[in-house]
Amino acid sequence: MTSTDATAAGKGRAGVWNLPNVLTMLRIALVPFFVWFLILDAPGLHSEAGPWRWVAAAAFAVAIYTDKLDGDIARSRNLVTDFGKIADPIADKLLIGSALVMLSVLGELPWWVTLVILVREWGITALRFFVIRYGVIPASRGGKLKTVVQTAAIFLYLLPLAAIAPWLGWVAFAVMMVAVLITVWTGVEYVVEALRLRSKGKRQEQA
Repeated sequence: MTSTDATAAGKGRAGVWNLPNVLTMLRIALVPFFVWFLILDAPGLHSEAGPWRWVAAAAFAVAIYTDKLDGDIARSRNLVTDFGKIADPIADKLLIGSALVMLSVLGELPWWVTLVILVREWGITALRFFVIRYGVIPASRGGKLKTVVQTAAIFLYLLPLAAIAPWLGWVAFAVMMVAVLITVWTGVEYVVEALRLRSKGKRQEQA
């Protein structure tokens, strides 16, 4: 093998310890700090919409930005790995899940919304592991849209805008309802894709 061939082969294989995966792990590490900031703003679990609430919103925004950044870097530098395909959605679910739970604990978001989204998110994650022997289910366009709408809705909730104008709280709730609908719809799509992948894998095993 020539040095040129070796270089080309190296570019086709990305190790686990690359920049996109490090950013994904950083996003996971930010989750407990984000939750802590929310708690600091809510003594007795009653939000005061103080400076720590703004810090929590900023931490959420930074974490979400790393999600976009690691995806852009992975695609532009050909650093997409199976680890990243699995760890990236898990990091998103930890961040979004913690935000939803905390908003419900603080009484700002109905618990049924949190439960519907969490059951879908972790159910699909479990499904990914269930069919992983047959292949990895990558994030679909609908799944990416779901993540964008969910994060937009959560960010609107995190910003203490209702204290400034009550109608902004209704805007946040409307966006969250759209997020719930997309979440359920894409969940059904992933189940269909998982069944298709499993069926294809079974046929290959029997061939």
